[in-house]
Amino acid sequence: MKLPIIAIVGRPNVGKSTLFNKLVGKRLAITEDKPGVTRDRLYADGEWQGRHFTVVDTGGLEPRSDDVFLSHIEQQVEIAVDMADLVLFIVDGRSGMTAVDQEIAHMLRRTKKEVIVAVNKVDFKKMEDAVYEFYETGFTEIYPISAENSLNLGDLLDAMVEKLPQMEENPDEDLTKVCVMGKPNVGKSSLINYLLGEKRMIVTDIAGTTRDAIDSKVSFKDHEYIFIDTAGLRKKRSVEQGVERYSVIRTLNAVDRSDICILMIDATEGVTEQDTKIAGYAHEQNKAIMIVVNKWDLIDKDTKTMGQFEKNIRTKLAFIPYAPLLFISVKDKIRVEHIFNHIDIIDNNYSLRVKTGVLNEILNDAVLRNPPPSDKGVRLKIFYIAQVSTRPPVFLLYINKRELMHFSYLRYLENKIRENFGFEGVPLVFHLKIRRSSK
Repeated sequence: MKLPIIAIVGRPNVGKSTLFNKLVGKRLAITEDKPGVTRDRLYADGEWQGRHFTVVDTGGLEPRSDDVFLSHIEQQVEIAVDMADLVLFIVDGRSGMTAVDQEIAHMLRRTKKEVIVAVNKVDFKKMEDAVYEFYETGFTEIYPISAENSLNLGDLLDAMVEKLPQMEENPDEDLTKVCVMGKPNVGKSSLINYLLGEKRMIVTDIAGTTRDAIDSKVSFKDHEYIFIDTAGLRKKRSVEQGVERYSVIRTLNAVDRSDICILMIDATEGVTEQDTKIAGYAHEQNKAIMIVVNKWDLIDKDTKTMGQFEKNIRTKLAFIPYAPLLFISVKDKIRVEHIFNHIDIIDNNYSLRVKTGVLNEILNDAVLRNPPPSDKGVRLKIFYIAQVSTRPPVFLLYINKRELMHFSYLRYLENKIRENFGFEGVPLVFHLKIRRSSK
């Protein structure tokens, strides 16, 4: 069964993201003293006194605002509250009760959900009297806290877990994590919304809508995956200080904690400099990779064939020749579900372990066909090869001299292993260990 869900709700700039980070023990949510910074629901697991739960951070709610993003945020909050077992309503103890707080309280009372009010920014003991006016919300569970300084968070957490339903704890650590990455407005959020069958991510035609990296559980044919949507990376000169800069960090962190990365490319633009950079980062982190070309429905097939397009992509992304390539249209639902077939193949390859005896047979055959290089009368000797780990597959080569192992010969050996076992979508990592000859 899923973990109980706590939704954090409140107007902008009351400290929801700061409290979220404290509850889950990580700096996942973007925090900045600027209203409207958190736009999408952000999920992460937390734990207190042996009780596990999922915390949902939401965008600040302004019920009467006509702003395009704030109207989307209201929809997101409604979805988060609807799926929550407990609502944590955050208000600002410094500014006191506001009309917006009253409207949010009215909306929450209609949901009939369990609600706890956390009066944030109560940094001193003498400020605790400020909580009394918040009984006007109609809720009786009210706790003064300071998320920034971690004051009274223990009491708040005790009250929260007491109200949560008893559920079987089933953290998703073992699920395959798939990071969807690419430049802004390429269709990442649209893809995940399609896979989820719900509008979890805000989707507009304004580049940069998604700022946080967002985890979503997706089920397909009795398999479950964690999909991570990320903020699109812009050119460095286009990245503003503050929120945009934090979003880039979130994207890189999302790659770090993923197993498989899906690089989404806009078919109308082809491979851009930013595509190359984020793919390069994923490759350097030894992540499994697949390439998905979206908006294929917009391409004139008379002038740009799939073969020509693939050749261009392979040229510009020559450092990841192992990555499979898929052409889709999320808008027209063309080949989207084929993504799962590739993910399953890649995931199996990521965990594939080759027996040592078989590896050495491949090595001996490769050496016979193409002898190792030599320098100044000394030839490279490869004594032995063994696979020492998976996810990614790591191979240890015992050799006589490190400087004799040219990059081109190591690539030759890699290709021989791939010829026998494929390893589609998966980087192969080689470590060299010096072993002196017995002669």
